[in-house]
Amino acid sequence: MSAADGLPEGGLRLVRRLARGHFTRRWDIHEHGREHVAKAGPVIFASNHIGWLDGPLLFVTAPRPPHALVKEEEFHGRTGRLLQFVGQIKVSRTRNDTGAVRRAVQALAAGQTVLVYPEATRGNGEFDNFKNGVAYLALVSGAPVVPIAIFGTRLAGEPADARPAKGARLDVVYGEPIQLPMQVWPRDRGMMADAGDQIHDHLRAHVSQAKSVLKRDLPGPLPTGSTDG
Repeated sequence: MSAADGLPEGGLRLVRRLARGHFTRRWDIHEHGREHVAKAGPVIFASNHIGWLDGPLLFVTAPRPPHALVKEEEFHGRTGRLLQFVGQIKVSRTRNDTGAVRRAVQALAAGQTVLVYPEATRGNGEFDNFKNGVAYLALVSGAPVVPIAIFGTRLAGEPADARPAKGARLDVVYGEPIQLPMQVWPRDRGMMADAGDQIHDHLRAHVSQAKSVLKRDLPGPLPTGSTDG
């Protein structure tokens, strides 16, 4: 498969279509700012990460089908087979995973969308932690980075694997994209650090604005002893 072919989307589109009704019946989902997502061309979704449901929620409801970077620990058994069927990207959280990066770049080169969690793990959702992989993808592809702020998938005091109660209000807020010029090789550390700082500031500003507009708080840190596995 060449870069122009992108990643398979047949299973991705099928499961999204089948699952959306279940999600909208089970939870009170409010989406804001969908107009910030380009209808065509490469897009990088950069989302905060507060709870277990964040990934499935965006997988089903995002304006365009996303190829998410998913931790390799999930790619086992039935769940792993489903993730492969729907074109998600297995990534290691403990090493530089060039294979995962290559697949993400391939998807963007084909005009598809890639979903990343710059915090790399579930937490307070404020983007206090930031991994620079999103900056690398932005510089390599020239794709716009659309910030996402999620509210309601975990409440204050709940553990990392908490599930929202039936009927709970879930807010997904898409923000104005930030787009950096594509940079061909070489990309030095200073360039990467500067790009990372720009994107990080943009993501934090989006979360702050979303909290203000919605008049809704994020859940805060995970309880002691609760981890993202």
